[in-house]
Amino acid sequence: MRIKSADFVVSNTQVAQCPSDPIPEYAFIGRSNVGKSSLINMLTERKSLAKTSGRPGKTQLINHFKINNNWFLVDLPGYGYARVSKKEKKTFQKYITDYFLQRKQLLSAFVLVDIRHEPQPIDLKFMQWLGEQSIPFSIIFTKADKLKPNAIEREAEAYLAAMTKDVWEQAPPHFITSSTHSVGRDEILEYIDGINKAYYQEQTR
Repeated sequence: MRIKSADFVVSNTQVAQCPSDPIPEYAFIGRSNVGKSSLINMLTERKSLAKTSGRPGKTQLINHFKINNNWFLVDLPGYGYARVSKKEKKTFQKYITDYFLQRKQLLSAFVLVDIRHEPQPIDLKFMQWLGEQSIPFSIIFTKADKLKPNAIEREAEAYLAAMTKDVWEQAPPHFITSSTHSVGRDEILEYIDGINKAYYQEQTR
């Protein structure tokens, strides 16, 4: 897939105020220091579409970006290490939960995980919740450039093995990425393109 256009549409905290366009939607979420904004900018080849910051947790709204005028990329607030109050975290949790439960245009979520770290309870718990709600999702391993080549696949396989040990019968799709070197970009966009084509074919029947 070639990204011809990527435009910011709206930021808000209310699902009812999200765009009404009946087009496919993909949500990106992860712990607040996982490199989500950098990944979004890498995928869209726009240097500052999603604002990056040295302070984790800067994204605090549901941000919609329209891609190629036929699908939405949604940047959701990070979780885990955001430097915000307990009250604010509860607010984030509510509208993130509302988004996933109410947003009918959502076709898949992408959960970002730092490939350098072993499975974190907060990530595993969130992915289990997605599974319980029957929300399709994939894992995006970020920051692969921080590891030596022979360690990358080993760490990813160990992570997926840990998931299937207790809760999951089968690991979800996964992608290995580096925003610095644009690793994984084509694979993720091809995956989204495949879902989009199936969606639009279904709409024409």
